[in-house]
Amino acid sequence: MRYLALIAGLLMLIEPTHAEKTPDIDPRASLAVVQQWIYNYRAKPDYAHVAAAVRVLFHSQTFKEPENAGIYLGFIAGAIGSNPSTAEQLIASFFPVPPEDEWVIVRAVAYSALPDWRNILRRLEPRMPERKVMIDSYLAGKLPILTVIPLEEAKPGVLDKLRSAFTRNPFSRPEMKLNTTLTFADNLDLLDTLWGYYFATGSHVPIQRIMQMLPWSKSRDTVDKLTVGSMARYTLASYAIRDASLREYLRSELSKQEAPIKEPLREVVDAADTVQIAALRKDALAAVDELKTKGSDSRRNLDLWGQVGVGAVALGCVSAAALGQVAVGIPCVIGGSASQGLLQLWEKQQ
Repeated sequence: MRYLALIAGLLMLIEPTHAEKTPDIDPRASLAVVQQWIYNYRAKPDYAHVAAAVRVLFHSQTFKEPENAGIYLGFIAGAIGSNPSTAEQLIASFFPVPPEDEWVIVRAVAYSALPDWRNILRRLEPRMPERKVMIDSYLAGKLPILTVIPLEEAKPGVLDKLRSAFTRNPFSRPEMKLNTTLTFADNLDLLDTLWGYYFATGSHVPIQRIMQMLPWSKSRDTVDKLTVGSMARYTLASYAIRDASLREYLRSELSKQEAPIKEPLREVVDAADTVQIAALRKDALAAVDELKTKGSDSRRNLDLWGQVGVGAVALGCVSAAALGQVAVGIPCVIGGSASQGLLQLWEKQQ
């Protein structure tokens, strides 16, 4: 139910976009005014008022919860990156910045895609000494910039799984480590960040990245991927309804994309053309509900093979059996209780 509520809430929070004149920003304006200004920005960029808008965001404590501030972070990053010649002047106009919000400046510069972002961070460090660790982490590559964040974590191959299965002490307790790997599959706020960058720049680079998430709207592997994929599909359709240039760009991509992207992209274009996005909302909610009720495809396949009593000990057979692939081409299938143990071992590796 938590994921259903999350999707329902996110779908309702999506703001419509209007191709109208971008209004001026009063530094004392409300957050709602700035939100509308951001959504309309790409129709008529108003670079001169970016600093005022950012100050309103800081004043409104918009970044108090970083996971809910992705769209604003992306917008600031895009504004910085959109005009390299005046980027440092724009950044300077944001100061003074509340100490608790200095991380926003650091990350926005790192996400800006400016060729000189590293040197800009070095020059900013004396103004934000408390963010030295964060700055150094970006400079050392320990924290990824937006353009190199992977869609999802690389999964271990068959050899890696078998090596782990036969070398790990079966009596040892598994080592519990905090997974700090940043991926789009596990962080819905990164989708917001891409949209914020698009609003500031009109660049199709973030749109391309969002399209790469569309196959997850058909995924039944994890709730996280299904949620992100469904929101990618819904937001593309929602914004394309009122953004003719975005709609035409998405249409032009239909002939270029591979089948896994083309099918949900066709749904996006059709929904935008006919202004029928309610079906996308219902489909997303139903898919998450089904996944929560029945479990993932891999989990269901695993249960099936465990019931049949088929296991595998030769190279590649653990993975093949768990994925339901009968014709593996090598004599590796055995029966009996050992099969269930191997399947359970494979499950723990996921």
